[in-house]
Amino acid sequence: MQPETCFKRFQAAYSNSPKPHRDTTMKSFTQITAIVAPLDRSNVDTDAIIPKQFLKSIKRSGFGVNCFDEWRYLDHGEPGMDNSRRPLNPEFSLNQPRYQGAQILLTRKNFGCGSSREHAPWALDDYGFRAVIAPSFADIFFNNCYKNGLLPIVLSEEQVEQLFQETYANEGYRLTIDLAQQTVTTPSGAAFHFDITEHRKHCLLNGLDEIGLTLQHADEIKHFEQQRQASQPWLFHNT
Repeated sequence: MQPETCFKRFQAAYSNSPKPHRDTTMKSFTQITAIVAPLDRSNVDTDAIIPKQFLKSIKRSGFGVNCFDEWRYLDHGEPGMDNSRRPLNPEFSLNQPRYQGAQILLTRKNFGCGSSREHAPWALDDYGFRAVIAPSFADIFFNNCYKNGLLPIVLSEEQVEQLFQETYANEGYRLTIDLAQQTVTTPSGAAFHFDITEHRKHCLLNGLDEIGLTLQHADEIKHFEQQRQASQPWLFHNT
């Protein structure tokens, strides 16, 4: 049997397989103006974002209804439950009518700590969030956000506190996030700058995850494999 080349295997895995980890391509992020939902807690861990019993699926979709499950509902959640029939916690901010449709999550320091589950950004994205603003993030969660089209924004604690106060004081409070300009702008026009590497910025603006970046070089990879087969044909003989 003749062995497949690395590139053929890669193409087959990406193009022809069920793609359990890739239901859709990564969404690009350019600019949004959206409602802000406050989550006034520090050290929110990934088990709070998406509890462990929901980690059996390796698809990126379907986690939104169980995002913050233990805070969002009054009962204990399990996979397969009809979430529309579960009792909601009226005290939880995301359940309050004024924050429905929010695409920006505002929270406190060390967001996303705990285990390294990539399901956490999947759940936030599936809920509808495009960006999370906090004074700091856990490193692995921070990196996973960029790989899944979710923008984590670090602002100072003073800036975050200002945004919390304005969010509480104004129903329907919205922020404008401009990734190209790297700014978060309030309704009054105050603009806060945030840092991001040029590589991560490029990937988000263009909707490119690691596989997308690799496929930009598909012709070069194919050419390399063709040259390799010509120069080392014994590697490709039937065995």
